[in-house]
Amino acid sequence: MQGAGQQLVVGQGAAQRTLRGDEKAAVLMLALGPDYGRPIFDELDELEIKALSRAMVRLGPITQEMLDDLMIEFVTTISSAGTISGNTDTTERLLLSFLPADRVDSIMEEIRGPAGRNIWEKLSNVQEDVLAAYLKNEYPQTVAVVLSKIAPDHASKVLAVLPEELAMDVVQRMLGLDPVQKEILEKIEVTLRTEFMSTLSHTKRRDSHEQMAEIFNSFDRQTEARFMTNLEEMNRDDAERIKALMFTFEDLTRLEPSAIQTLLQRMDKRELALCLKGASEDIRDFFFANMSARAAKLLRDDMEAMGPVRLKDVDEAQARMVATAKDLAAKGEIIILKTKADDQMVA
Repeated sequence: MQGAGQQLVVGQGAAQRTLRGDEKAAVLMLALGPDYGRPIFDELDELEIKALSRAMVRLGPITQEMLDDLMIEFVTTISSAGTISGNTDTTERLLLSFLPADRVDSIMEEIRGPAGRNIWEKLSNVQEDVLAAYLKNEYPQTVAVVLSKIAPDHASKVLAVLPEELAMDVVQRMLGLDPVQKEILEKIEVTLRTEFMSTLSHTKRRDSHEQMAEIFNSFDRQTEARFMTNLEEMNRDDAERIKALMFTFEDLTRLEPSAIQTLLQRMDKRELALCLKGASEDIRDFFFANMSARAAKLLRDDMEAMGPVRLKDVDEAQARMVATAKDLAAKGEIIILKTKADDQMVA
C-alpha cells in the first residue's frame, strides 16, 4: 500500500503553508499511523488509496503549528455538528477533500445508480425493457459483449424483449464471440457508465406508491394500522395499491420451502423465537413445518422459556426478519412473490 506506511515528518524549520483538501487527508492519515489508520484504508478502494498515497508522497515536512491547526479544525468541525451524519452530501464532500472532482462524480453516480459492485452487476439490476431500449440502438456486436457479461438470467430477459431480428443476430454473435480486448471492454464500460447509467440515475423516478409501501413496511404494526385506516378513509384506491406493494412478516408464508429454509438458516435462533412469539398459530405452524421435528421442538422450548415479551420487541424482530428476506432476494438467493398474482399457476 503506497504511502500507507509512511511516518509524519514534523519539521521545526519547515515553511508554514495552507494545506489543500487532499493534503489535509494525507496529514490526518499519517498522524493516525498504521494501527489507527488501517481501518480507514480498509474502507477505501484502490484508486482512492492511490490518490491519497500520492498526496502523502508529495506532502513534505509539516510544521507543528500546521499539524495543531489541522487537528483543531478537524475536532471543531465534528463537535460543532453535534453528530456525524452519513449521507450522500457528506460522503461527496469527504471524497472531494482528497479525490479529483471527475473521479468523485463517477463514484457518486455509481452509488446513486442500481445496486452492484461493478458496471456489469449494476446492469443486471436494470429493468430488462429499459436496458433493451438502450441496447437496440447499439451495434449488434456491442450488444453481444454486454449480454455476455451480465447475469445469464437477466440476459435472457433482455434478449426476449429485443426486436427479434436483432436478438437472433446477437445470439449468433455471442456463439462466435472471441475474448474481447481489454481496451475495447474498457471503452464499452466507460460508454455505459457515462451515457446510460448516469442518465438512468438522474431520470429514473420511483413510483410514489412503491416508496410509500416501503415506508409503511417500516412502521410498527400499531402505527401502520393507524395510518392505513386513515388512508382508507381518505382514498381507498391508494390504500389498496400500497397494501398490494407491501411485503410484511405475514407474506413470508408465501415463500417457497427452499426459500424459507434459506431464510431460517440466516436467522439467529433467539431472534426467530421472538418473531414467532407474537405470530398467529397459522404462521407458527408454517415455520415449524419447514424445520426438522427436533429444531421445531427446541424453538418451541425457547419460546416458552422467554415468558411475556413486549409487542414492540416482536415488531422490531419481525421487521428485521423481513429485511433479511429482502436482502437475500436482492442477492438472488431466494425469490419473493410480490403479489398474490405471482402465486398463480398455469397448466
